[in-house]
Amino acid sequence: MVHISPSSPRRPAVPRGRVRQLALAGLLVLAGCASVPPPNDAMNLAQSQLQAARDAGAADYDPVDLGFAQDKFQQAQGAMADRKYDLAADLAAESRADAELARVKANLGAARAKIQSKMNANAELREQGAQAAAAAAAEFAKPLPMPATAGSAPAPAGSGALPPAAPVEDMPAPSASVLSPPSGQGFQAVPTQSSPSNGQDPNETQGFQPAGGQP
Repeated sequence: MVHISPSSPRRPAVPRGRVRQLALAGLLVLAGCASVPPPNDAMNLAQSQLQAARDAGAADYDPVDLGFAQDKFQQAQGAMADRKYDLAADLAAESRADAELARVKANLGAARAKIQSKMNANAELREQGAQAAAAAAAEFAKPLPMPATAGSAPAPAGSGALPPAAPVEDMPAPSASVLSPPSGQGFQAVPTQSSPSNGQDPNETQGFQPAGGQP
């Protein structure tokens, strides 16, 4: 009896030209990967911009953009570890742009804060000047102290008040001897005599004569 063993199926033969094309494609892929160098410069620039943003105070004035820059830089570092250099270069460029924006905003915020501080200082100085002027005006408007009158209590020493005036006493009237002129000086009136009966001129016996008798 003749046993016929089944023959195994034969694989189709691959043409040699196709094999060469696949090998060439693989070599091109490997060459392409080897031709992209690591983006070391881009990573260094991104890191420098991040440090500059932190130094400018971006954590206080623009924490959002600074956070974006830090996240993208970390992603770029991961792409570098996976040898995905194209992706690492793109992420490093985005990180640098966000860091530059954060630095500019931080500088602007610091300048505004400085201006506001100066404005507050000027306002405080103006307020102090107004208070000093009001105090001087109130001091000038106070009435001057009046001198103490007679019978009032004396002003305490050092108070700046004037001393009380001395009371005025009544002076005695001068005597008649003081007012009358001394004898023998000046003119005195002679009393008028009655008209004579002998027919003399009355003008001869009337009028003023010097005191002390006839000359």
